[in-house]
Amino acid sequence: MNEADVEERRVRFYGVRDLAAGVHAPRAAELAAGFDPEIGLTSVMDALELHNVQKYLEHGLLPNSCSEEEVDQLVGQIPHIRSAVARYFASIDNESIAALVAEVGYEFHSDLLDLLGGNKVFERCDSSTALTALKAARVRLSEMLVNRNLVSAYDTDLREELLAEPRNAEILARKYLEKDERAKVYLPRSFTSEDARNLMERYISDDEANSNYLRLISTAKDNLHAGIDAKLRLQAKRRNEDLTAKFFEQNVGYKTGSEVSISVDQDEPVLSEVDTSDGSVWRHTYSQRWLEETTDNPSILNNFQHLFEFADDQVLLTLPSYYAHLGVMERIMGVTGNTEYKTGVAFQAVDASSLLQTHMYRLFLKSHDISIEDVIAWFFEKYLVEEFEAVNFSFSPSVGDTSYLQRVRHLFAEMEGVANQFSVFVEDGYLDRDLLTMGADQVRYKDLPSLLQGRYVYPIEDQEIVGVLHALFSDQSPLNYIEEDLQGSTAVELLLRNEVSYTDFHNHQQASIDHLIRLGVLQDADERIQFRSLDQLIVLSALFNTQAANYYRLSPAARLEVDDMVEKGWLTRQSSLLTNAEADYFNYFLNRVEFSNGPNLRNRYLHGSQAHADGEEAHFNTYLVALRLLIALVIKMNDDFCLAAAENANRSETLQ
Repeated sequence: MNEADVEERRVRFYGVRDLAAGVHAPRAAELAAGFDPEIGLTSVMDALELHNVQKYLEHGLLPNSCSEEEVDQLVGQIPHIRSAVARYFASIDNESIAALVAEVGYEFHSDLLDLLGGNKVFERCDSSTALTALKAARVRLSEMLVNRNLVSAYDTDLREELLAEPRNAEILARKYLEKDERAKVYLPRSFTSEDARNLMERYISDDEANSNYLRLISTAKDNLHAGIDAKLRLQAKRRNEDLTAKFFEQNVGYKTGSEVSISVDQDEPVLSEVDTSDGSVWRHTYSQRWLEETTDNPSILNNFQHLFEFADDQVLLTLPSYYAHLGVMERIMGVTGNTEYKTGVAFQAVDASSLLQTHMYRLFLKSHDISIEDVIAWFFEKYLVEEFEAVNFSFSPSVGDTSYLQRVRHLFAEMEGVANQFSVFVEDGYLDRDLLTMGADQVRYKDLPSLLQGRYVYPIEDQEIVGVLHALFSDQSPLNYIEEDLQGSTAVELLLRNEVSYTDFHNHQQASIDHLIRLGVLQDADERIQFRSLDQLIVLSALFNTQAANYYRLSPAARLEVDDMVEKGWLTRQSSLLTNAEADYFNYFLNRVEFSNGPNLRNRYLHGSQAHADGEEAHFNTYLVALRLLIALVIKMNDDFCLAAAENANRSETLQ
């Protein structure tokens, strides 16, 4: 075996849940079994590999073929390996560090820095010698700043390194602004907020500035440590707009969008297709006859929910940006701020089509002397009274001849009004109008209550359920592909569309299948791997695709599956009008409670900070957004009332 082969199969620990653990475990056991503490280490790569072997042993990641006695023997090697690695790094000094560091490949840089810092090498070596050696070995500044010991030992030198290149501002952005920071970044104590401001300003004007980071800076909240305030955000915004304009001057781009129309001779209520001839354009065609026959108030609201698909079968809104709907490249490429609402092509398509649907339907109804706002007023002032005896709700439609600027302000105020009315009704069991006149705080959409206990079901992070959802539904699951004629976009698709036996799966996949069988998700029946319960699968699908399931919209059998998974500690039930993802959607458009990159429409219009120069067209677009949000809120409230009434009726029948 040549040296390249040895380096290729070096043991590396990527984490307990990483799939590489199963690949490296046999080699880790082999190295641990053959380790002789009496023989000193002479290679830095051997020392780094043994350090990774130690992690496998500490986490019990060993081959299933190992007996208990063999496991005990291997685990017993941990202190000997730790001691040998420590002795090796304790011998490194000014004279040897450069030659040793030069041998280390990129994948082991973080382990190298951890061991150098943990064994006080940085304290023994001059900063000029150590930093020169690390840079020569292509250890990046961003990697160095992840190591607290290194930053502490070489404070002023690292400050100078940071300020040397404008592009190092991206390190500040990753530390203070980026979501899911890959590793904690430490800055030198001598690095000041003035330094940060200087670095940011130089970056914004630099020829190598990245639009992703400019956008991140432009939508960030004020941050003294990062040197960010309103002026800097404006600089970043203008520079990003300039770069974007120049980009499209030289690039045609990709055609994408939505089209809606009404057909006079179409029988089906709706027909949808994707035109990929020149990009990707969704086309929705609606039957005029269907629309003509559904002009009563209940049908109009039903059309938004079912025909335009504002909500799914569990009455979970389809409008939010769901993580499952992001493409692979959208998930891993680009830069996401820590207060940013992550969107992708799927969200943009739904956003565009739902706005067009609202616009088209508004015009159609207007031609029949019907106002959508009047339909919403009917819902609150008549429907709730007649169907649920919920009295005192009120909604005032806009006056027809007012400007769209005034209509938007009015609609946002009325939306907050009905949200507050609903909250008071849920909390007290009736709506006291005098209580509402005492004033109310700004609506917190995540805090809007529900008439039902434990209405929504959520997966619990850091539990087995997360791995189950990934294995079944992710396009990156290791179970999606067996061979060219036996594959699916997800493991669920593969198993539902094909008769797949246990032996069809490769050896490295069978461990995952075994695990899912042990967890009661799959079963090996009649030489076919299949789902133990389709009711459970329905729940799991909702949890993955919409990040929640509506408990009271599930069948009795599916509810039992939920109860079982709650008992296992996989799921939790919470009560609110909106799911977390739905509330995020409202917050994204309306305010800055959670997200810095949204249009902040509610605050802009109710505080009078929108620009009159925007023109009536801009205000009309905002009016459609407000109307869509209000309709979505009505759909959720109606579902809450309907489900609560059904549950109360069921309880009454049970008591009788």
